[in-house]
Amino acid sequence: MVYIYLVSKSSFHSQIDEENLILRVAAHWTPNAGDKTVLQYDDVMKLDFGTHIDGHIVDCAFTVAFNPMYGPLLQATRDATNTGIKEAGIDARLCDVGAAIQEVMESYEVEINGKVFQVKSIRNLNGHSIAPYQIHAGKSVPIVKGGEQTKMEEGEFYAIETFGSTGKGIVREDLECSHYMKNFDVGHVPLRMAKAKQLLGTINNNFGTLSFCRRYLDRLGETKYLMALKSLCENHIVQPYPPLCDVKGSYVSQLEHTILLWPTCKEVISRGDDY
Repeated sequence: MVYIYLVSKSSFHSQIDEENLILRVAAHWTPNAGDKTVLQYDDVMKLDFGTHIDGHIVDCAFTVAFNPMYGPLLQATRDATNTGIKEAGIDARLCDVGAAIQEVMESYEVEINGKVFQVKSIRNLNGHSIAPYQIHAGKSVPIVKGGEQTKMEEGEFYAIETFGSTGKGIVREDLECSHYMKNFDVGHVPLRMAKAKQLLGTINNNFGTLSFCRRYLDRLGETKYLMALKSLCENHIVQPYPPLCDVKGSYVSQLEHTILLWPTCKEVISRGDDY
């Protein structure tokens, strides 16, 4: 089964942005029903998707840009992610992986419309360990120096995920939420709202603790569910993941691969012929 659970776009006009200013999304944006967004020549789009077999997840992402002007920005994340893969391994310290990624990422510059920008690693986004039915399994792989001293271990899965930005290199929540995921460790929580109980049943039956977006609920025939979804979030059963944006006027690129640490080697299990 394939879950394409994250699409973000670095240049689009939001319906809620009254001044029609351009917002730069790094992650966690995908169109909700009725969205009229259309890709343009100068857009930079991230496609982040996952597949799983019986809960064993592969998480990966790549970036598409139509204008070759953005080539160095895309190359920065490509080389930074490959550096992270190279540095990763049994007993590798997460902080060392992050420092190596940042060094490569921030060696790049990109000229956009006559102005030169240094590419920055987004310091509050990171890669992560992966466990069955748990996309974020507890260990974070930073993409800047100064992370944890924790070591990678044999048999672990990791998403080596880098984000390069022409902005401040820090993202914040913005825009309408489209991404959600049931909390992995949540137990039984009594719910008063009948619609919330019914919606939770739909989530359990179709997604479990894997991420989903509102369009998926629409396709399953769910209607008038926003209050129920809000109730599930307020009761900490479901976690909302609003879009994460750098400053207006910036562009973001992303590239991600999943690796498995075998006793004698590491395997990039998301690598294909195209990226």
